[in-house]
Amino acid sequence: MKLASLKYLVLFLSFATFCVQAQSSIPIDKVEGPKLRWDMSLWGTTRPGTRIVDALSEQVKEATDGNWEIKLHYGEALSKARENLDGISIGAFDGAMICNFYHPKKNPGLMVLSLPFLPIDSWDDHVKVRKAAYEHEQVKREMRRWGARIYSSSYLPMYEIMGSGDPPRAVSDWRALSVRAGGGIGEVLAKIGATPTSTTATEVYTGVQQGTMDAAAFPFTYAHVSYRIHEVSDWFTSNFSPGTADCPVILSARAYDKLPSQYQELLETLEPHIAEQQRIAYENVDAENLPMLREKLTEIEYTDQVINQIREEFARPVIEEWIEENKKDFDARGLVQLVFEALGKEY
Repeated sequence: MKLASLKYLVLFLSFATFCVQAQSSIPIDKVEGPKLRWDMSLWGTTRPGTRIVDALSEQVKEATDGNWEIKLHYGEALSKARENLDGISIGAFDGAMICNFYHPKKNPGLMVLSLPFLPIDSWDDHVKVRKAAYEHEQVKREMRRWGARIYSSSYLPMYEIMGSGDPPRAVSDWRALSVRAGGGIGEVLAKIGATPTSTTATEVYTGVQQGTMDAAAFPFTYAHVSYRIHEVSDWFTSNFSPGTADCPVILSARAYDKLPSQYQELLETLEPHIAEQQRIAYENVDAENLPMLREKLTEIEYTDQVINQIREEFARPVIEEWIEENKKDFDARGLVQLVFEALGKEY
């Protein structure tokens, strides 16, 4: 067996073990209904960040005794990652995962969740802030435009940055670094002096390996390791926490409306249970990844003084610019205030 093939086999077996550990018993009554198959468009491979859709597919099949199958199509088999909203709009498939920063003009209101340094400190915060944003009329209107409805979030953890070369220990060290970072995180890094790029996740490994980019901001720790960025990196930040993004699971509104009522009720019943599996998945992978990363790479921790400097000098202006850019189209300031209020804060 070739070394590369062996490497992927080891990764697959490791993740398979992880998935078993992440699963929990879901006490859902059996649901009778018609035979039905849904297709869901995804990218990459099954990983901790997709536990939400993996669990959804498993539990729907189990609850309906196999009558309803949600077929997961990984590897952009049905659509490019940036085009999943388009695919939903034309009825090419029934569900998909999207990332807001892959197409900010398609979901400008949803970009509020990618603003930098939101005061998210816990899993409950992640849940509260997303539910608040999803219920806002602007976000609902955006989804309706594409014939979609948001089902759940993948609840991406706060981001950290991993890269090669000399580690950025001070604010000035970020100057001239090319960093894969989207949304508000990328804008903050640009103000600091870095050069952000919004390449898709699957392109990052080659970019860092070949030196066309220096680092990548990803949900920590699962995404860096899932995309093997640690294999071509020298350092990582562990308390920078510049923000997050949102990669929700969306459903075709037309496909959802055609579901029998008992299948619609099943989806609603399952959502908190599969969200809990997503939380467990992130916790399990952190417990495995952190010791490995600390052994192999240089860990960068910033002082509160540095974080507060970045927050005040660079992050808040990015938020204000986002409000100014969008205020003619919707109540952008009100949306930001709603997000902070959901977290028990004032903007």
